[in-house]
Amino acid sequence: MSEKGAGMACRRSPRLHPQIHASEDGVRMTGHIRRRRGKSLAQPASLPDDDDMLREILLRLPPQPSSLLRASAVCKRWRGLVTDPRFFNQFYAHHRKPPLLGVFLRRNQGRGVVFNPILDPPDLIPPRRFDLGRCRSRDGYDLLDCRHGLVLIKSRSQTEVVVWDPITSEQRRLAITPKFQMSVFNGAVLCAAGDQGHIHGSCHSSPFKVVLMSGYKRFDQPLACVYSSETGIWGNLILTEARCEISRKPAILVGNSLYWLCKGDDILEFDLGEHSLSVIRGLPITNDILFKNRQVIRAEHGAIGYAILSYPHFQMWHREVNGHGSVTWVPWKTIEMHSILEPPPQTEEVVALLLGYDDDSDVIFLSASGNTYMVQLKSMQSRKLYETIDTYHHHPFKSFYTPGAAIAGGLNGAEMLHIG
Repeated sequence: MSEKGAGMACRRSPRLHPQIHASEDGVRMTGHIRRRRGKSLAQPASLPDDDDMLREILLRLPPQPSSLLRASAVCKRWRGLVTDPRFFNQFYAHHRKPPLLGVFLRRNQGRGVVFNPILDPPDLIPPRRFDLGRCRSRDGYDLLDCRHGLVLIKSRSQTEVVVWDPITSEQRRLAITPKFQMSVFNGAVLCAAGDQGHIHGSCHSSPFKVVLMSGYKRFDQPLACVYSSETGIWGNLILTEARCEISRKPAILVGNSLYWLCKGDDILEFDLGEHSLSVIRGLPITNDILFKNRQVIRAEHGAIGYAILSYPHFQMWHREVNGHGSVTWVPWKTIEMHSILEPPPQTEEVVALLLGYDDDSDVIFLSASGNTYMVQLKSMQSRKLYETIDTYHHHPFKSFYTPGAAIAGGLNGAEMLHIG
């Protein structure tokens, strides 16, 4: 090859082989050739140096547990941003609603109160992360409620209730009034933060309220009492003359009222603002429908609804009140469960049980043919969670799960990247 030809080959080689080699000489050669042709060196894309802009990008990560955990492992700069308490507040405000991490329930086979995760890896939270300690005992404690990232548990001795924050592992033990120690009672826990823009699911240091509900005078006259963490005391006893037998079903929160399904057809309402009790006449139900398969639900426009699972039908009604105060239950919608669940074997008789309901995300949990499903009532989409023989009530647990929470729970660096 001539000297001239060799020179042409050298000039042409960067164009035929555009990759840039790691050596400093290679970088300088490419830059030299491009400058001779009057072209600037193309710069690789990079993340912004400005922390404010990077923060805006990180705020838009999904609210699933692994998002911020993985971002915190990229470098010290990212970790500093996503573990800043001010960033957490912005992250919560951006997403508004926390993810549904799983359910708490009592196990049939003597394992006591446990957490069942429902997310897939890498967002799955290990059950050991939410360990109740001695409250996990199968003999000593029962689940009452789960809301706003808090869990309410009562001792079977009926001397105390425990408010537990699974994210921080903090437990508050509250001795209860003697009136409730002598009767069957139910209860609800909720965040009492009144800050404008407060997002439930990040209520770890926020004040809370506990509402206990019992039966008085032969157990059919509702009796309520409210505990405030701000005052540290129980309030006055609240009574109503209306009759309603308390059940073990958890309350639902609609607007500023808690609703419990009573045994029979009625619904008990507790107004959190007025601290008043009232009984609402429910939908007349025939005795062939299991009480377990009846549920008070949140309907449209802030109204309450009523749902019945009678496989293969899941029927819903909503409550209408006219100008004269007359109440009517109006058919709302019916879901054919066999069209959204896995079809059972043709020879098998399906036994379906309603296991739980989340009033915030409008999701039900049900068991059919030995499988547990989660069904979104608005989209009518279902997801098989796991095989189970558990029939106890499922208490949905929603909360944001941040890098600080993972570290506090004892997860190491590898576990932070591979939660499940």
